Amino acid sequence: MDLSHSIITGHARLQMDRRQISEQELRHLLKSPEEVLSVREGRVVVQGMSGNHLLRVFVDVDRDPPEVVTAYRTSKVDKYRRTS
Repeated sequence: MDLSHSIITGHARLQMDRRQISEQELRHLLKSPEEVLSVREGRVVVQGMSGNHLLRVFVDVDRDPPEVVTAYRTSKVDKYRRTS
């Protein structure tokens, strides 16, 4: 699922700045996610590794173009990764 054309909301930009997540890093993950999980109808979380942390990006996909709601890194990789 290529969500690289998603727009980034003002709230998401503030959170990215605060959490030192670059737009380039976010767009790379949106273009080539390791996992895309449904959070609820119309919202997904796109995630992938960023160094030793898991980068999680929440996207509202029930609109065109999709909107990035927020993004953060976590060290709790096992908590959020789906295992097959």
